[in-house]
Amino acid sequence: MCIDEKIFSQLTAVVCSSNKAARLIVSPFVGATPWKISGQIHDLARRGMIMGVLNVTPDSFSDGGCFFDAKRAVEHGMRMVAEGAQIIDIGGESTRPGAESIDAATELNRVLPVIRELRNALSALISIDTTKAEVAEAALAAGANMVNDVSGGTADPDIFPLVRERNAALIIMHMQGKPRTMQIAPKYDDVVAEVADFFRQQYRRAINCGIDPMSIAFDPGIGFGKTLEHNLDLLRNLPQLRIDERPLVVGVSRKSFVEKLVDSTEMADRHAPTVALTALLRNRGADVLRVHDVKENLQALRVAEKLMGAVP
Repeated sequence: MCIDEKIFSQLTAVVCSSNKAARLIVSPFVGATPWKISGQIHDLARRGMIMGVLNVTPDSFSDGGCFFDAKRAVEHGMRMVAEGAQIIDIGGESTRPGAESIDAATELNRVLPVIRELRNALSALISIDTTKAEVAEAALAAGANMVNDVSGGTADPDIFPLVRERNAALIIMHMQGKPRTMQIAPKYDDVVAEVADFFRQQYRRAINCGIDPMSIAFDPGIGFGKTLEHNLDLLRNLPQLRIDERPLVVGVSRKSFVEKLVDSTEMADRHAPTVALTALLRNRGADVLRVHDVKENLQALRVAEKLMGAVP
């Protein structure tokens, strides 16, 4: 996939500029950024990770229905790993704006066959994208290594105790509201400060619950209860969101705010800008990039790291 030079320039200008006072761009390669997953330490300071998105749903915003069939989902997961994804993030409930919630039984019927098959076939890390402790528990038992909770531990009080009990890794994401209503007039006084405060609050809760701090990562939740300007402000200020040197997971892949940046409503026109953003955001402090198109984004990630002197 080729990145149009004009698009790349536009994205660079938008992400690196701000209406506020200019801020220092901080290299992520200052000190270690360790993430403990299933007992293994991954130092992300110099070599970031690609998390491949695997939606086992009929209604996700980008690829809803494409991998609803378990066999096709497993094949796609294996293909993403072959292309270089270190983590496969499996979700059985759509969290697109306006999406209705589903019950745990439906979610489990969608994700468990896929997790089991991938665990049997691959050694790659598997993430379960859920807000329900019941789903997370079954997914971890089936072979998942981590829980990616878009509610950041607020939807189900049993999520944190479960993560502690299973010694799993955890991604705490920020979301204002719920998927069904989150994009109806989201409002912040200072989105960067409020997201950072939420991270600190949930980090304390997780640690007080007994979760290993090294197993925790944070995701600012781009597009989850945020306007275009909220998203851009968060992306411009990623270093301010880092809590206790914990990794930052960022997902911008194919999201609707990209179409506003490039002035196109075609889903295909979101692919190249996503690749450009992967390189730019790695430079600004993202450690894990959650993407749909693995090969191109991994190439962008590694090129960015070479330019930054991270990868020999």
